Amino acid sequence: MTPAARLAAAASVLDSIAHSRQPAEVVLKAWGAANRYAGSKDRRAIADCVYKVVRARGRLVWAMGGREDGRALVIGSLSLIDGLPLDEIEALHSGEGYGPRPLSKQERGRITAAPGELPGWVAAGLPEFVVEDFKAVFGDRWTEEAHELMAPRAPIDLRVNLAKTTVEGVEAELAEAGLSPERTPWSAAGLRLSAEPPPNVQALEAFKQGHIEIQDEGSQVACWLTGVQPGMTVVDYCAGGGGKTLGLAMLGQPTATKAAAAEASAAPVAVWSPVGGDGQGAVVQPKAKAKPAENAEMGIRLVACDVVQKRLDNIRPRLMRAGVKADLRLLGQNGGGVEDLNGQADVVLVDAPCSGSGTWRRRPEDAWRLKADEVERLHDLQTRILKQASALVKPGGRLVFITCSMLRAENESSAEAFEAACPDFRPVPMTEALKAANLTEAARERLGAVADGHRLRLSPASTGTDGFFAAVYERTA
Repeated sequence: MTPAARLAAAASVLDSIAHSRQPAEVVLKAWGAANRYAGSKDRRAIADCVYKVVRARGRLVWAMGGREDGRALVIGSLSLIDGLPLDEIEALHSGEGYGPRPLSKQERGRITAAPGELPGWVAAGLPEFVVEDFKAVFGDRWTEEAHELMAPRAPIDLRVNLAKTTVEGVEAELAEAGLSPERTPWSAAGLRLSAEPPPNVQALEAFKQGHIEIQDEGSQVACWLTGVQPGMTVVDYCAGGGGKTLGLAMLGQPTATKAAAAEASAAPVAVWSPVGGDGQGAVVQPKAKAKPAENAEMGIRLVACDVVQKRLDNIRPRLMRAGVKADLRLLGQNGGGVEDLNGQADVVLVDAPCSGSGTWRRRPEDAWRLKADEVERLHDLQTRILKQASALVKPGGRLVFITCSMLRAENESSAEAFEAACPDFRPVPMTEALKAANLTEAARERLGAVADGHRLRLSPASTGTDGFFAAVYERTA
């Protein structure tokens, strides 16, 4: 493909993203599948252009006079981001071959106009309606928080499955695969890979053997704050994709030693299959090298719930690969389906539905899809879910409320509403919750210092993680 043809393709993909709820990554893969003539270098160049535009979308829309179509955004990026002069931009828009048509008079005028002073929300790269929220939460640091959330590409964080192997063992595996993992500062089970170039983690033998899962360090920290220990009854009330379900399940297993991890390297692993022969869909793959952790009787009773059956179905093979178990339950729209657990759970984790604004550095397209009324709807939903989930907690048990949001309406406001509605739950100081296993000493010191009582905020700028909010409670009666 010529450079001009790549620009035309990027503009087309941007239009598809704008008219879809699918992640940009999924839209890009679909475009590649439908256009087999595009080589790997072409697809990479198109993806780079698309993400560059999406991350700067607010500024580009403003610069192009309010136009939001892919063509206008690509033209704007060539001028404002790449710094190309007008003659080079026009050369890429000659209309020849598969390239984009020539610039209009209006387009030429937009990219040659004096830049002017950018409005604050445009300069920050945020949707306009969230700016006041950021200012209220972060004060003078709000622009730094906005930049780190929207501009850089996020690294790839991995959680080591300590029930099967050790962090040192996985470090060696990844190094042998040509990668350069680094320890995460807060999670003692975490490793971090650079996103440049993006590694194909799912193709790694360590992933296939269940030694690692892709999980942001902030999400790992949220799991460890639950304080889950072997023998407990634990409910993951909003399981979603199952990342935290697997983290919780790991907490209920004995930690693998170096010797046990080495011994397990020659054993087969059961892999989930819809036609498996063990009654639960498991078939033995003789070439696999890992096995589920032994002493499963020491584990926890883990119940993972969701309102969407497909999400639960997608968790099953992940559990099998990791060598852990969970009872997967479909909830009714009003939370029914776990009444037998009322007052029985030692720990209930509520990873409540939210805007996902804490993950905008990974999915920047979601920032421009979010509307103010959706945030208010999610706040109301969170307060209802927290009330439902709290009924499962036994006296002395723990309720942990988390979101991957940066917005106060979905975080502090929802926590305050729960506290007002459920006075039989006392706040657990974050310094106490941070004593849990798998947190580093640096986490206990640093995160304890930035916590607000029983609440903790994580963010790309302050902790180098995705944006997360956590509040911890204990039932008193």
